[in-house]
Amino acid sequence: MKSYLIDEIPSSEMERIRSEMEKSANRSGLEKLFWVEIPENMLSEIQLLHKGCGPHVFAVELGRDWVRCEFFVRTLNSMKCSCSGYATTRQVHFAMEYADRLLERLGVKS
Repeated sequence: MKSYLIDEIPSSEMERIRSEMEKSANRSGLEKLFWVEIPENMLSEIQLLHKGCGPHVFAVELGRDWVRCEFFVRTLNSMKCSCSGYATTRQVHFAMEYADRLLERLGVKS
């Protein structure tokens, strides 16, 4: 899986990150995995055509001292659809900027 990893985050900061993710992202069925919606203006052509499959999201996983954003776009309504797949270049940049802004907003130094 292609992803963006920010590691060596002080463990004391991870609780603040988790708390912020619980407020700003969709929870998954797993404690440290969250879904972040991709804005409509960043969806691919097929994703736009498959609005009923949406929302289209990428995963953010929290570890002991790291945050990882997956570069795979999936839907929350359909496990197997052609609108799921690796992120476009714009979506990759969105995911990376999302993680960077999250840490910046919280004042986390990594």
